Amino acid sequence: MAVAWDIARTILDGFDKHYRLFRESSARAKYHFVRAWWTSMREASVNRIQMYDQRVVEAVDALHARFADVVRDESLWPEIKIAYIGLLHEHRQPECAETFYNSVACRVLDRRYYHNDYIFRRPAISTEHLDGEEPTYKCFYPAKSGLRATVREILTGFGLASPFEDLDRDVERIIGKVRERFPERLRLHDDFQIQVLSSLFFRGRTAFAVGRAMNGTDVHPFVLSLLRTADGKVFVDTLLLKPENIGRVFSLARSYFMVDMEVPAAYVAFLQTVLPSKPKAELYTVLGLQKQGKTLFFRDLMEHMRHSSDRFAPPAGTRGMVMAVFTMPSFPYVFKVIRDWFDPPKDSDRRLVREKYLFVKYHDRAGRLADTLEYSNVALPIERFDPSVIAELKRVAPSQIEVDGEQLVIRHVYIERRMTPLDVYLRDADEPRMRSAIAEYADAIEELAAANIFAGDLLPKNFGVTRYGRVVFYDYDEIVPLTDCEFRRLPAVSGVGPNDIFPEELPQFLLPRGKARELLYEMRPELADPAFWVATQERIKKGIQDDVLPYPQEIRFSRK
Repeated sequence: MAVAWDIARTILDGFDKHYRLFRESSARAKYHFVRAWWTSMREASVNRIQMYDQRVVEAVDALHARFADVVRDESLWPEIKIAYIGLLHEHRQPECAETFYNSVACRVLDRRYYHNDYIFRRPAISTEHLDGEEPTYKCFYPAKSGLRATVREILTGFGLASPFEDLDRDVERIIGKVRERFPERLRLHDDFQIQVLSSLFFRGRTAFAVGRAMNGTDVHPFVLSLLRTADGKVFVDTLLLKPENIGRVFSLARSYFMVDMEVPAAYVAFLQTVLPSKPKAELYTVLGLQKQGKTLFFRDLMEHMRHSSDRFAPPAGTRGMVMAVFTMPSFPYVFKVIRDWFDPPKDSDRRLVREKYLFVKYHDRAGRLADTLEYSNVALPIERFDPSVIAELKRVAPSQIEVDGEQLVIRHVYIERRMTPLDVYLRDADEPRMRSAIAEYADAIEELAAANIFAGDLLPKNFGVTRYGRVVFYDYDEIVPLTDCEFRRLPAVSGVGPNDIFPEELPQFLLPRGKARELLYEMRPELADPAFWVATQERIKKGIQDDVLPYPQEIRFSRK
């Protein structure tokens, strides 16, 4: 048992190092924000994504170095797991530590973990009511202090080392927004209070304060968006009260937040009251704890499959030339497997496609690129697949599947939220819905361009419409930095290069003749003008990057 305890301690030491570095990186976001160190903020966000795998490799290497004679002995791992559970008593991140243990154990035991109970298939330590040294959220009592004083206290309570541009103005605008949202005076219960998470949520150039007003059994979520002026002062850009706008802030089509959390489970529990329709898996992911998100997602999938009977089947929309795709009608996600070979005119390979997906993971997704969960060696019951899916996988991706008894093992798969393909949406839309979708489509193309991304294959079949009506891109095999492209006018006076783009052809290429194409010409003529694309490139090269905010421009407060 002593060896088992030593191995367990080594694994937990590896996790503790990981979370200490993760938290330090997240906490520094406050200093980056007040000093406008946007490049440092971006670098920290990218580096933080890589931290987990680096610490797992270190922990595996440490086990092999210290316990080479016994660590691969499967009979020892039940004892290791029991010892590890004992070490998690009073731990502040037990659920994440369990996931780290799984990652290490699966590296050591290779494929054998499919057939054993040596990992945490279910959580062993409860995170309910878990809290840290400091409270996760702060409570404010407007009935006692007054609403203006409460709002002022909230805004000044985050310890930002920057003055507000005009605090009184911001307080009045927030109160005005609340009265606009609730024109009839609410009857306040005795327990009326406002609760705000203790840490700001940083992403890009924006800081978000997340809270909820509790009035009896009613919960009213809200998000405050804070920006910084060029001379270093802070101002409130808007107050978000509608669920659809709050949902957009927490969309996985955007980069992960930087949040200083001692107890991530407590933050997730709070956020579930703010976003009740969002599963825990997505909340952990958006907080930058992607591996925990993956763990919870897979548990959700297994739980769903135990209580459902429908099969994995081909999704709606046009069949892809790079991915074999399937979905389960009762489960709102799609599963994508890279094909072994691609139909012409696609000229790529598996390695390049994986590099594109990694590029998206690290890049600013600007709210327009679907995030993906990436898994290796996923075992699913063969009986839950429609025969057409099995046949398609055997035909186009035989190297990526293996039959293991009654399980189909998929060696590598991407999983993302299911959306309605834009081409399908446009085909069935009336004119008002079509106009809205075309505007979103054009916004997506332009906002990606502002984030230095040219999506490559801009056909509507590669975009999806989310439940909030947003248009999001999800086909990455041709994605490139915008600054790598050469935008030219027709006719070409010389040979056409591999990176040449002719914007004048885009509307005709993207949409068939008809109302949708007419609307694109009418609403966004600049997309067909090379000058627009060249100007966007020049702004990026000069280091000018516009804020792509996750809420409509019309709800922003005026700066006057």
